[in-house]
Amino acid sequence: MEVHDWLSNLDMPSNYKPFQVTEIKFKGSRKEFFLNNDNIYLEIGELVAVEGPTGGFDVGHVSLTGELVRVQMKRRKTPLDQVVKKIYRKATEADVEKWNAAKEMEWETMHKARKLALDLRLSMKISDVDYQADKTKATFFYTADGRVDFRELIKKMAENFRIRIEMRQIGMRQEAGRLGGIGSCGRELCCSTWLTNFKTVSTAAARYQNLSLNTLKLAGQCGKLKCCLNYELDTYLDALKDIPDRIENLDTEAGYARHQKTDIFKKIMWFSYQGDENWIPVAAARVKEIMVMNKAGKKAPNLKEEAVQIAAPVVVEKSFDYENVVGQDSLTRLDERSKNKNNNQNRNNSQKNSRNNNQNRRERVPAADKSAQPKPQQNPNQQKQQQNGPKTQQKVQQQGPRPQNGPKAQQAQAGKPVAKLESKPEAEGAQASEPSKNRSRNNRRKNNNRRNTNNGSENKPATE
Repeated sequence: MEVHDWLSNLDMPSNYKPFQVTEIKFKGSRKEFFLNNDNIYLEIGELVAVEGPTGGFDVGHVSLTGELVRVQMKRRKTPLDQVVKKIYRKATEADVEKWNAAKEMEWETMHKARKLALDLRLSMKISDVDYQADKTKATFFYTADGRVDFRELIKKMAENFRIRIEMRQIGMRQEAGRLGGIGSCGRELCCSTWLTNFKTVSTAAARYQNLSLNTLKLAGQCGKLKCCLNYELDTYLDALKDIPDRIENLDTEAGYARHQKTDIFKKIMWFSYQGDENWIPVAAARVKEIMVMNKAGKKAPNLKEEAVQIAAPVVVEKSFDYENVVGQDSLTRLDERSKNKNNNQNRNNSQKNSRNNNQNRRERVPAADKSAQPKPQQNPNQQKQQQNGPKTQQKVQQQGPRPQNGPKAQQAQAGKPVAKLESKPEAEGAQASEPSKNRSRNNRRKNNNRRNTNNGSENKPATE
């Protein structure tokens, strides 16, 4: 409901007298004209104290000044003689405090008035309350389907609120404009921002624009048809002049063709034959000619021969990189940070778990149990010497006298083939290094010396 003062930058003549009428805006897009007899310098948006409708004072915003007020009065057909109310002064701090206190009482007063109307079972809805700045009068706006007898309601409200009461009935569209809201287009309602005059909207506007008659989609928040249906209606009516009004089935050589769809701005009409699901596009001018031929009793040729070629939409496969000029952050920046944090936490947890598992394994193996620990690999000759013992080594070297019977002889006989089998890989493999062979020979010599000493000590009692 704001107005742009396009004369503010223009210099007026030296003998120019400013126009004494000023337009003041109140709550709910209500605007009235007031006389500025004291020639107070006012700017758009200032708060002023003005004369009330029945005495007292009210506070409003200056919406228009200067010569544009004269133009606005001509547009509204308001003569200068009817402007009687005056502007007292610019609003002081005391005036603004009283005005704010009165506005704070509106919400509570509206709910109490609704309860009183429900107790009296009145078929009306109180939608808004407007207090005067001096708290001497309150205007109640209500909607109803028909006439309502609210005399008893006014008596009860006067007893409860102790003010002068005025009841004013408004329509559904005016109610939506006073309350405001967001439309299905995602913007504020037109009736609460700039639309002042309401025109009737009929279902014919939807039919001309080929819209489905669905009340859920075509109705606004007020419950009536959307005002925006009239915005493009004139453009559609101009485009429909080249398209036939009453379209009947076209009689062709292939049979009757039934009308399916019309593209108003491209001036193309689609037809289909019975039993064929494919639609045939035909120019609107050609459809008019075929209708004239059918009226003369002639059949038109097959519509497939006269089909209009419709260009397929061009798909451009290009990736555009838009530079972030404003410096806005991406909407997914928080998601990426949370993912990185979760990944780092998972890595840290896995490392801690692996460390704990290694410590647990070390604690399970006792320090005294050496058999559980892996032993170092030994030379095959050392393994033979440990398995056979000194007695088997005596049989291999065959040195010194020894008895042929008894358990020692049996052990020596059993040890001979073992020594031969274990010595084969050493001869066949030829993979052992020379230092390892020298070590095995030195070990054998030491063992032979030990055996000789042992044999001498063992054979002495036998000779005795």
